[in-house]
Amino acid sequence: MNQINRDFRETCRLADGTDVVIRPILPEDADIEWEFVHGLSAQSRYYRFCAGTRDLTPAMVSYFTHIDFSVHMALIAVIVKPDGKEREIAVGRYFKLDTGNGCEFAIVVDDRYQGLGVGHRLMELLIEDARTKGYAVMEGEVVADNRRMLDFVRELGFRVNRAASEGSLLKVELSLA
Repeated sequence: MNQINRDFRETCRLADGTDVVIRPILPEDADIEWEFVHGLSAQSRYYRFCAGTRDLTPAMVSYFTHIDFSVHMALIAVIVKPDGKEREIAVGRYFKLDTGNGCEFAIVVDDRYQGLGVGHRLMELLIEDARTKGYAVMEGEVVADNRRMLDFVRELGFRVNRAASEGSLLKVELSLA
């Protein structure tokens, strides 16, 4: 696979028959990103942000939607409505760690689309992209009681560190070598 760029598009069909487009997030996606995050359940927000906040600052939305395709990469899955407008149903991202040759990932899927394959496909694409860019390891933190996420990352080959890094967070790690 080539590195993902601004023009990347992939259409896939979810297990329930829903067609989605996976593409990089762009600055012009600020509104759909804001709507997506605010539409998440309290539990999904907590698992993603380790907090239950509903408020996103303009700076946060700007950070989430301004990627550089090397140090910070993010893909979204959208449903294209009949009027051509898009509705975001998932986002996955990684960013370069400050030390070493690794990156950290984060992913969240709208509750209505969890378990249908969109998160798995986003992670496959992000893992492969990070690998082609020469990252040696991908890591993340998962809330210890998020069993679905822990099962999900194990299916992808991540190793779960049983020692909590910060209270209720577990570190997960995947070798990209």
